[in-house]
Amino acid sequence: MVVDQMQDDAVDRLFQALADATRRDIVARVLVAEYSVSGLAEQYAMSFAAVQKHVAVLERASLVTKEKRGREQIVRGEVDGVQRARRLLDDYERIWRQRVDRIEDILAEDEDHT
Repeated sequence: MVVDQMQDDAVDRLFQALADATRRDIVARVLVAEYSVSGLAEQYAMSFAAVQKHVAVLERASLVTKEKRGREQIVRGEVDGVQRARRLLDDYERIWRQRVDRIEDILAEDEDHT
């Protein structure tokens, strides 16, 4: 049913990562341009360590990648990860639409019988 046939734990990691507003904001920023972790930390009213933990969660969910460049760790958005989330949501929407279609069919049958 699910397009990617992702394992449940991978799906959990993906949506748990996206469930946090700061992490969604980090994903949006790094999809537009690369950021160093310290550059990201400057954008938020939280410690560098806290931002680093958010980046680690996103990295485990395959929504970002981190690359060591000199003394900096550069964070880059992973379009494939975002597309996986979209495909999963599309699958859920398809299931929901099929239910709505069945309900409409049942209601139409009832009207035909009255």
